[in-house]
Amino acid sequence: MKRSSRARTGAAATMAVLSLALITGCGGGSDGKDASEGSDEGSGQASSSPPAAAKALSAAELEKLLLTQGDIKGFKVTSGDKTLLKSKSEIKTDKAECAPLAYAMAALAPGETDANASNTVTQDTASAVASKSPEDLSDADIENAFQVKLTYVGLSSYQGDGAEKALKAVSDGVQACAGGFGIAAQGEQQKITKIAPAKASGSGDESVAFSVDLTADGESTSTTTQVVRVGSTVATYYTVSFGKTAEVPEAVLAAQAAKLA
Repeated sequence: MKRSSRARTGAAATMAVLSLALITGCGGGSDGKDASEGSDEGSGQASSSPPAAAKALSAAELEKLLLTQGDIKGFKVTSGDKTLLKSKSEIKTDKAECAPLAYAMAALAPGETDANASNTVTQDTASAVASKSPEDLSDADIENAFQVKLTYVGLSSYQGDGAEKALKAVSDGVQACAGGFGIAAQGEQQKITKIAPAKASGSGDESVAFSVDLTADGESTSTTTQVVRVGSTVATYYTVSFGKTAEVPEAVLAAQAAKLA
């Protein structure tokens, strides 16, 4: 695939699924096992139930827990006010059970809550390349300059066992939507061709992950979504790379987990 085609595919995927922009989520695999059961693929730590009286954080409180510029070296952080969707009403799926995956991919709450905050974390490969003199640039450096990797991070918070239910909705969705689904946002339509369990981060009290195969601008690409529960808060991570198959950067997962701890 030509580099320009990859860029268009990544951009289309971002707008269609995140805008639609889209992730996503979760867990259960083709063998019918729920991702939260602790297998290596699509699962993390065993579920640890939050107190029944768990109280949801407000959107303002969640904003303070998001990564900010300077929290993570080698990445740029952009406010969600400039880059992300604001409401679930902006996203439509042709299968109701797939909606939690689409929400997670759009940095929106995968469960039933209005407490949500989001931003975008971009791996700063271009600056690293620009810091080198022309004679020191390798072919790999030049290629990396075109491999922009964006991660959409969403935080949502829930009353009682709402966070656990949100993780389960994602896990159930991965299993139910394995064959793909249609998604639309802001006039853009996208076809998710496959959902499969992926290796979860293992962070927080509970974590699940899934890979997404999608078609954008007539071409195909693959992305990854991670969903992590920390008490009554759920963090979602959806990464799009304009250069290659995208996985959520471990540095982003670790930095955000540290702020939620």
